[in-house]
Amino acid sequence: MIGVSHNRVKPASGQQLLPPASGFRVMQAPGRVTKAALGRADHVIVVVPHRVPASTWQDIPGLKSLQALHRRLGKEGAGRALRGVVGSGTPVTLGALPAPARGMAKAGLPAPFELLKFGSELAADALKDEPRSLGIVANGFSKEDAARVTKALLLALGAHSWKLQEFKKKARTSALKTVTVMGLPERIDTTRTEAEINGANLVRWLTALPANKLSATAYRALLTALARQHNWEFEWLGEAKLSKLNAGAFLAVAQGNATREAGIARLRYRPGKSGRKSGSKGPAAADVALVGKGIIFDTGGTNLKTAPHMLDMHTDMSGSAVALAVLQTLSALESPLNVDCWLAITENRTGPTAYKQRDVVAASNGVTIEIVHTDAEGRMVLADALALAGREKPALMLDYATLTGACVYALSERYSGVFTNREALNELLVRTGREAGERVWPFPNDPDFDDDLKSKTADVAQCSSSGEADQILAARFLQRFVPEGTPWVHVDLASATRKDGLAQMPGGPTGFGLRYTVALLLDHADELKQFAG
Repeated sequence: MIGVSHNRVKPASGQQLLPPASGFRVMQAPGRVTKAALGRADHVIVVVPHRVPASTWQDIPGLKSLQALHRRLGKEGAGRALRGVVGSGTPVTLGALPAPARGMAKAGLPAPFELLKFGSELAADALKDEPRSLGIVANGFSKEDAARVTKALLLALGAHSWKLQEFKKKARTSALKTVTVMGLPERIDTTRTEAEINGANLVRWLTALPANKLSATAYRALLTALARQHNWEFEWLGEAKLSKLNAGAFLAVAQGNATREAGIARLRYRPGKSGRKSGSKGPAAADVALVGKGIIFDTGGTNLKTAPHMLDMHTDMSGSAVALAVLQTLSALESPLNVDCWLAITENRTGPTAYKQRDVVAASNGVTIEIVHTDAEGRMVLADALALAGREKPALMLDYATLTGACVYALSERYSGVFTNREALNELLVRTGREAGERVWPFPNDPDFDDDLKSKTADVAQCSSSGEADQILAARFLQRFVPEGTPWVHVDLASATRKDGLAQMPGGPTGFGLRYTVALLLDHADELKQFAG
């Protein structure tokens, strides 16, 4: 576990900027649920199917006291948390899964998103008592379904028990120290679930950090600390190096900053000892390159945002946090994939040196860009990050960005948008989102959209002055910086934050994209191979 002081106002190092781990230990007590085991917990969550098996009331000592209440509620009892006691008086939160949607099979579990959402409600209810130890029981399910329910509860508890940083004299800390999985027929492997909890919480932590705490220099220090911890290769491409690489798109955004601390970070994970090609001095080519937008604060630049639209622009770096957290999670799971991670880190400030409308700059792949709106800075920094990542010929490229308000208007904050240069990938992208409980929806990527990006003075216009279909035009713009032979997926993170929460997450930063990408890369590796560059 990485220690951090929650009330630290002036972090002295990248290590101190890092979040704590999930905060609780996962323990398991398979077999029959006993009164003694229940008594060792401060609170217990029991999840049962929509139609509660008669045996459940006998299987869990003391639960029978809630049977009459559940029966009186009838259909209204499903999909809600009931309070009572079990064992010798341990508080219990009982949840019968929501009834299946009309037209769905009566047996089985709800869709993953709905299961995580219900887990969120149960976790929030149980944690009201601030228990130090908590038991979870999934009763009345098949072995496979019980494992799924248990992992959904762990994900929800990992989200709700974990505290975002507070810069106060007395900051809150989580009381929860242990979660014991009870009553399963055998132990289950929770390694991936725990890694995903830590990964999603890393995204949430970094996204919530104020811009004066997570400056470009501080971000670089944090990456240095993580690289040491995970044995990643780390290179910082500062502004001087980027100038030599002709990364004019990134540098156009960075030139308005008060200090010259912006840069593109390159992190590299290779499994095993050497990670080198046979007979080669260089590292093996990446199976996947992860690219993230790291705008640590966005004023809009010369086209200044209004105060309400600028208020939460410290969260505009969440795409970089997702890419980084995916790298951390794959490393923690000792994934066999070779992974590169490119993070474009800068502010977008206004001032006498800031870039302007009708400026013309050239990206590192030689494509010239006419500036139309300085608040379309995300696609500018991603252009060079994608081009540089593409030079190394990864088999697959994925990028993450809070890129367009148009995507939020189209999908709300419940879904994120996906775009790809391989149309046949869309079905897999949508299916993966449903399986992971992080839902995405594809948009068109037809060449005629390029008509709106024509420029009289450069190869391409940065965006359209009308704003129509901006999420699609942004993807069309970015695609110019991806090698044609490389499969590419762009995730427009409309779901990066949501005040009412999303799936298992409470309100605020959601960590969206972490579990989605892990599922795509690990669960669908064979399907992805047919698209590999």
